[in-house]
Amino acid sequence: MGILNWFRKSRAVANKPPSGSFTVDRHGRVLTTTVGSGYPRRLLDDTAREVLSLFREARVAQAPLTGLDFYFTGLHIKAREMKNGAIIFLSPQTTPATSSPVRKDPS
Repeated sequence: MGILNWFRKSRAVANKPPSGSFTVDRHGRVLTTTVGSGYPRRLLDDTAREVLSLFREARVAQAPLTGLDFYFTGLHIKAREMKNGAIIFLSPQTTPATSSPVRKDPS
C-alpha cells in the first residue's frame, strides 16, 4: 500500500485573502480590527506601516493625500488618513467579469 501513498499527495491550501477593516494609531499600532483572527497580525502591522509611510511622504512633499485605493497581490486595500492614524479596509480583489462568446441558436 505504500506505493499508493505516492499518488495521494496533500494539496496545498491557499489562504483566503482577508476581509475587514482595522484602525491604527500614528505609530502603526493596531487599535481595532474586524479582520479575521486567522490572518497573521504581522501582515496587518506591515500593511499599516506602509500605508502610514505613504501618508507621511505625501505630507513631506506637500501633496494633499487623504486616502489611498490600490490593489496588491489579489488584495484590494483602501485607506483613509485620520487625525491620529488611519483606517484601512481590506477585501479580496475581484476580477472584472469576462464576457462569454455569444452562441447562436441552431434552430
